[in-house]
Amino acid sequence: MAAISDSFTRLTIDSRGVARLTLDRPEVHNAFDDALISELNAHLERLHALAERDEVRLVVLASDGKHFSAGADLHWMKRMVDYDFDDNLKDSRELARLMQQLDELPCPTLCRVQGAAYGGAVGLAACCDVVIASERATFCLSEVRIGLSPAVISPYVQRAIGPRQMRRYALTAEVIDAATAQSLGLVHEVVDGQELDIHIDQTIDRLLAASPQAQRATKALLARVDQDPGSDATRERCCRTISELRVSREGQEGLAAFFDKRPPAWQPTGDAHRHKDGHSDNKEPRS
Repeated sequence: MAAISDSFTRLTIDSRGVARLTLDRPEVHNAFDDALISELNAHLERLHALAERDEVRLVVLASDGKHFSAGADLHWMKRMVDYDFDDNLKDSRELARLMQQLDELPCPTLCRVQGAAYGGAVGLAACCDVVIASERATFCLSEVRIGLSPAVISPYVQRAIGPRQMRRYALTAEVIDAATAQSLGLVHEVVDGQELDIHIDQTIDRLLAASPQAQRATKALLARVDQDPGSDATRERCCRTISELRVSREGQEGLAAFFDKRPPAWQPTGDAHRHKDGHSDNKEPRS
């Protein structure tokens, strides 16, 4: 399977345009440090360009090992004790860039969570469009326990769970089980751990059934609606978005396919491209 593998991450893209971006530090439970953040930022820059060219249809964010991510790496935290304000600001801005890039990817994003997702990992989940978690997954905004704050990830987590719940969990640093995370809106689906990948693949198939152009336009529109829901400018943007899609190539194809009772051109057909284990052939990511 062709892939781009760095020291702590791995990126693969299959023949359908499904990218899998994987944290690969299982020996430290995929903990964050500056090197991991740098690798993720580089991958996300590449994925943004590929998604704009329709070479990537969706991104699955996952990790190897027992836990999704244990939060900040202990060795990194020890190094940060000696950082001055400017050093800390530089580090924080790189983490902020990571969250923004993930949040603003043009294509759909799907987060696979197993085990613990602490600190910045909660931010990663909150930045993804769909989050599917194992029933044993746990989440925690743990920063205040060590005198810090979930500052950089707070815009994304608060958007997901709301300001009232954010105050509670950011201030208490209590552990959130998977069922509670779902009730808060952080997680969309909670499944048996042994069936996690089955549900991930089912969601991939649902996302691939939709028009990639329509998904990009809808994602951009919803970001605008979230920022300024009631304005005349937003209402006009909504009207223009649907009008542009109706006369577009994919819009015309989608309507024709609907009336002809056939799959649209963008939808994968058959299982020839899939392996027996449910995964697909992969191609080398192109920058």
